[in-house]
This record gives sequence, C-alpha cells and structure tokens, in this order.
Amino acid sequence: MSKIYVIHENSAWVEPLQVAFRELELPYEEWFLDEGKLDLSVPPPEGVFYNRMSASSHTRDHRFAPEYTAAVLSWLEAHGRRVVNSSRALQLEISKVAQYVSLQNYGIKTPLTIAAVGKQHIIEAARQMTGSFITKHNRAGKGLGVKLFHHIDALQDYVGSAQFEPSIDGITLIQEYIRAPLPYITRVEFVGGNFLYAVRVDTSLGFELCPADVCQIGDVFCPVGETAPETPAPRFQIIEGFAHPIIKRYQRFIAENGIGIAGIEFIVDERGEVYTYDVNTNTNYNSDAEAAAGLYGMRAIARYLGQQLYELNARRESVHTSAAIA
Repeated sequence: MSKIYVIHENSAWVEPLQVAFRELELPYEEWFLDEGKLDLSVPPPEGVFYNRMSASSHTRDHRFAPEYTAAVLSWLEAHGRRVVNSSRALQLEISKVAQYVSLQNYGIKTPLTIAAVGKQHIIEAARQMTGSFITKHNRAGKGLGVKLFHHIDALQDYVGSAQFEPSIDGITLIQEYIRAPLPYITRVEFVGGNFLYAVRVDTSLGFELCPADVCQIGDVFCPVGETAPETPAPRFQIIEGFAHPIIKRYQRFIAENGIGIAGIEFIVDERGEVYTYDVNTNTNYNSDAEAAAGLYGMRAIARYLGQQLYELNARRESVHTSAAIA
C-alpha cells in the first residue's frame, strides 16, 4: 500500500506532524537521513515523499544529511515519484545566495548582500556597505551566527578572534542592516502552494527565529538584539486577516521552484519598503500562536499530503483498471 514518506533529520520537529497523521488516519513512514546507503539499482517505493531536510542539520551533528538527501531526491525524481519540496527546493533551503538570486528574478526585493569566502574578503565586502551591516552564514538555519556590526573595526576584531564562526559551506554573507520602525518581522506560511497564515515575530531578543517550541529553549539572547523588553509579549502572533501584494509573488516563486510547503520571512523598513531575507522549506509552527488563532500548520500539511496520496492512489487504480479492460 502506498504511504506518505517524511524525509528529515530532526525527530523533535516531526512530532506535531505525527500527531496530525494519526488524527487523520494516514499511513506514513519516516526516513531519517543523517547517513545511510542508497542502492541505485532498486526503484523506490510508491508513495508521496515530503522533504523536510534542514539547512541547520550540521548543528545537530548531521553534517552530510543535505548532501545525502539530494542524492535520494534525485533517485526519487528519476523514477517519477511525487516529491513535495523537490531537489530544487533543497538547493534553495541550503543556500541563501541561491534564495536571493531566485527571489530577485520574481521581482522580490532582498537586502543588499555580498557573499565572501575568506576572512580578508569578508572585511573587504563589509567596506562596501554604507551603514550598519550584519554577517550571516550562507547555510545556517534559525538565524544562528547572525551578528550586527556598526563599524568595520568591530568586524575586523571579530573575524580575527577565536569567536569567529565560519559558515559550514565556507560562504559568509555581508548584508545591509534593515532597520524597522518596530522590532518585528513577518513570516508568511504556505501549504500546497496556498497561503495559510502570516505570523508576526518579535525580534527584540534577536534573530534566532525558529518558530518550533523546541527552538525556544534557552533563547534569551542573540547578538543581533539591541534592546529587550523587561516583560516581552509572545514572540509569535498570527495576524488576523493578513493580506499583502507580496503573497502572489511568493506563490509564483514557490510554484516554479518545486516548493509545496514553506515559510518566507520579510521585514519592512522605515520607508515602507519590503525586504525578503529567508525561505524555509522545512517550516515549523509555534503551538502557542496557533492555539490562540485556532489555525494549525501541521494539520494543514497532513491534509495536503493525504490529498496527494489519495490522488496518487486514484491514478494508479485507474491505470490498473484500464489495463485490465484492455
């Protein structure tokens, strides 16, 4: 019997999806791809394959999980299997450079960004910035490694110190610092290519913005945070009735890049300009924010995957019936 296969490397992030699968009585199996072997002479099973591989997998000692997943996705796609968040989606997940150049092709503005390899080139890139800037890793996740600098001297001290954190792929991004009038960003969630909801995320404590509950343990300080309220409001709040022209551009972008499920983050500056800076194809959801709004992302994903499985089985049954009649 066909089933849903969930490709991932972090069990904690899959637990809410497991609950949703059980509630809807959907058959599923997990493929935990931190390491393993792949026999290319054997065809993959029938089913719907949901790729949740994360750019931050190396922070959980799964250094080559994305590379292994890329091989598995190539195998699945070569055999015509239904893959939600394809190999192209994985390319975008693990490279912000790939994200930014692709977003720009759809008329979606991104912050001024320079990619650099090597400490001296990082400093030279920062000299091209006209104001405050941030550094971030090309392959990261959760905003880890993001640091704010107001002066080039501070960057030089950091790059030359033992505290310097190189990106796992060797590419450091130097990016203009977008100053918002209020300390928050907006994250827009899509399931099956359709808009699900938007969530306002408080950035007073920094940019470690993974929405999953497990990501918030010990999340008290991040180097980007400039000030923090004494009694912070909930960091994640779903926006009722959210509507914005950027949604249609996002939908076209994800539809034409093999992305079925994603969260896309943007920030608005003091002039009202919208800057998109992150695409998350292994999107997670905050349980408190969802409970308050009565909207549930993992349930929406489970329903969508269940519909994909139903359609797959219906097509297979139709083919078998036609063959039997012939």
